[in-house]
Amino acid sequence: MANDAANATTARSTNNLEAFWMPFTANRQFKQAPRMLVAAEGMHYRSADGRKILDGTAGLWCVNAGHGRQGIADAVGAQIRELDYAPAFQMGHPKAFELAARLVTYMPPGIDHVFFTNSGSESVETGLKIALAYHKVKGDGGRFRLIGRERGYHGVNFGGISVGGIVANRKHFGTLLTGVDHIRHTHDPARNAFSRGQPEHGAEFADDLEKIVALHDPSTIAAVIVEPVAGSTGVLIPPKGYLEKLRAICDKHGILLIFDEVITGFGRLGVPFAVDYFGVTPDIVLTAKGVTNGVVPMGAVFVKKDIYETFMNGPEHLIEFFHGYTYSGNPVSSAAGIATLDIYEAEGLLTRGGELADYWADGLASLKDLPHVIDLRNCGLVGAIELEPIDGQPTKRAFTAFLEAFEKGLLIRTTGDIIALSPPLIITKEQIDELFDTLRGILKTLA
Repeated sequence: MANDAANATTARSTNNLEAFWMPFTANRQFKQAPRMLVAAEGMHYRSADGRKILDGTAGLWCVNAGHGRQGIADAVGAQIRELDYAPAFQMGHPKAFELAARLVTYMPPGIDHVFFTNSGSESVETGLKIALAYHKVKGDGGRFRLIGRERGYHGVNFGGISVGGIVANRKHFGTLLTGVDHIRHTHDPARNAFSRGQPEHGAEFADDLEKIVALHDPSTIAAVIVEPVAGSTGVLIPPKGYLEKLRAICDKHGILLIFDEVITGFGRLGVPFAVDYFGVTPDIVLTAKGVTNGVVPMGAVFVKKDIYETFMNGPEHLIEFFHGYTYSGNPVSSAAGIATLDIYEAEGLLTRGGELADYWADGLASLKDLPHVIDLRNCGLVGAIELEPIDGQPTKRAFTAFLEAFEKGLLIRTTGDIIALSPPLIITKEQIDELFDTLRGILKTLA
C-alpha cells in the first residue's frame, strides 16, 4: 500500500498536464495531443515543436497590438520594482488615475468615469450592479429586471450567464438570477446570409424589447445589455438601425442601455469603440481584453456622468458604492494599460482596422463557394465562417478545421460550427492573404 501511494504521488508530480483543469476546453482530447504555445512575437506564436503559428484570433480577442511589445514589458517590469501593489479601498496610486483620465477621452461626451475590474466577466457584474444600484439610489428601486439577448455572451459569472443567452454556458448552474428576460438574437441567415458588413434586414428585432416592456411593465426594468457585435457566439453583426431602435426604446421607458464592448473595444472594428462605429451612445460601456493588450488581467467599466453623480450624495465620509475588487486599478495592470494606450496612439492601431477592413472583407468573401460554407460575416477586423454541421455531430466540422489549421501554422477560434477570426491589428495584407489561403486549403478538403 505504501508503494502504491508513493507511485501515485510520483505520477501526479511528473504528469504535467493532468493537474490543470483547462477552461472551455475538451480536456481529454487536448491532453492526448497537446497544442502547446511556448513563445510569441508580433503576429506569431511559436509552438513547442518550434513552428511559427500565425495568430488569427489576437490570442483570445485581446492581443490587439501584437505579441511581445517591449514598451508594455518595460512598463510592467518598472512598475513591479517601484510599486508592486497598492490597495484601492480608501487609498490610491497615481497610475490608476492617469489611466482612467486617458481612457475616458475615447468615450462619447458625457461618459466620463471609469470603474476598474480584472476581466470582462467582472466588468459585466460591475455594470449590472451599477445599473441596479443607480435606480435604487435615485429612488426608483422597483427597477430590478435585467434584459439580455439570446446568443449573448457576457462572461461566466452568475450575472453574466443569467443575462447571457448561450445554452451550454447556463444549463448546469441552476436557476441563476431571477428577474431576467431575453430578447431574441439578430441572426437571420434566410435574409442576411453572406452580407458584407451590417445586414440590411432585421432592425425590427429590436421591437422585441417593447414586447418585454409590455409583459413586465417598464417601471420594473433596470437595464438592457447587449454586445454591439456578438463575438463569442459567432460574430453576429447588428442589422442596420437595430442598435438605434434599442437606444430609442430604452430612452422612451427610462431603461439603461449597456454595451458589452469587451471584444469590440480598442480598435477591433476599425475605430476605437463600437460606440463610434455605430454612432449609438449607451449609458454604460463594459471593456477588458484590449485595455492591456492581454498582458495583465484588467477591465474597465465606463459610465455616464449623471450615473456617477447620482451616487455622490450623503455624508462625504461614507462609501457611496459597496463594490470593488482587491485588484481594481492594480498598479501593474495600470502601467500595462498606459503603455498599451501609448502603442495604440503612436502606431494608429485604433483606426488601422478601418484601413484594412475592405481588404479583409474581400479575403473573407473569397471563401464563399467552398464546401460546407453556409454564411460569411464581417465587421472591421472581425470575421466569421459558418459551416454546415455534420448530421448528429454538431461542432465537429469546425473543430476539425481548428485542429488542421494549427497543424498548418494558423490559430483560429471556433464556436459551435463557426470559425471566428480577429487578428492583431498589426496584421499586414500579406498576412491576411496567408490566413485566408491557409483556410481555403483546409476548407476545400474538409469532410
